[in-house]
Amino acid sequence: MRNWCIYGLAGGLLLVAAGRAGAQQLAPPPAGPLVVGATGLGSFIIPHTPSVRHLAVSHPTGIELNVQRQTNGRAPWHAWYRYPKVGLAFTYYDYHNPALGRSYALGLYLNKSFWRSRHAELNFRIGTGVGYFPVRFDQADTIRHKNTIVSSHLNATIQARLEYDVALSEHLGLLLGLGLNHYSNGATTKPNFGINLPTVLVGLNFHQQRPFRPLDQPPTTEPADIGQNFLNLSTSVGAKQWSPTDDRRYLVNSVTLAAGRRINRKSNLVVGLEGFYDRSLNAQQRDSARTTDHLTDVKKAGAYVGHELLFGRLAFVSHLGMYLYNPYKSNKFYYERLGLKYQFTPRVFGGVDLKVHRGAADVIEWRLGVRL
Repeated sequence: MRNWCIYGLAGGLLLVAAGRAGAQQLAPPPAGPLVVGATGLGSFIIPHTPSVRHLAVSHPTGIELNVQRQTNGRAPWHAWYRYPKVGLAFTYYDYHNPALGRSYALGLYLNKSFWRSRHAELNFRIGTGVGYFPVRFDQADTIRHKNTIVSSHLNATIQARLEYDVALSEHLGLLLGLGLNHYSNGATTKPNFGINLPTVLVGLNFHQQRPFRPLDQPPTTEPADIGQNFLNLSTSVGAKQWSPTDDRRYLVNSVTLAAGRRINRKSNLVVGLEGFYDRSLNAQQRDSARTTDHLTDVKKAGAYVGHELLFGRLAFVSHLGMYLYNPYKSNKFYYERLGLKYQFTPRVFGGVDLKVHRGAADVIEWRLGVRL
């Protein structure tokens, strides 16, 4: 921050000039160039379960507006991943079906180039965010009760796509691509079969700089913690509805102790033990039991192995776990977890995870932990 003061005439000019020179020397490297785009979307709905086949008859169309920042070597991980783009996208869909209505989504994504030349590039993009559906399941409505896909206004979204960007001029590019958009509320409310949208896209990109030129930076040293072990202790909380006929949401808690090792610049390997308490299973059990005198314990304990893909302080988390204690057989003997983890300080981290049983969302977990 610059502070302008009143100096004596000669002394003031010298101090201001020296201050500007010092600020230029201490200033961080410039941020990468921007790419701004607009894209048209054409999709269809995958009937992944018989319960959504009556909705998989329309062809949703939409538009996307996005802005991307080209990484340029300002942070060490930019070069490790060969300079991906980091973007923000607004996505709109019209489902051309009164039971589904429309959706509006805002998401963050990473766009990685597999091949790049002076005039074209082939990219893979993956991202996540939040979607809003004005129309949702309503048991009492003659049209909306057919909406077995969306039962809450807010839904998580996951997006993956392959893009080909070819130059039409120095700054303008034609974008062609294939993608998949997924929306789900993670079983927060039910029914929650989710919606999967294979997508063809055509659009235009405006490139602030093309071809891209990274900063001329010296090679970065290896992170100091490669080869080091660590322990994480964390707890999570979530909420879910167990049945469309019961509109209450039940708390789901977990406690996790994990051991890990950073094996290279990009990866941590982890193993862990954790316990779960899903209160919705108590309601599920009472609903089906003839008597509530001797109910089965719904608490669970499991062990998992996992991987963390590192992007500076941010990590993409993937786990595969197996239940070691599971008296109430409400699900398969194994579970998966996908999520994002952020290291706020060297010791404190937070995250959001989606716990899954055999491809079906179980609960969204909001996590807080410490590195011991």
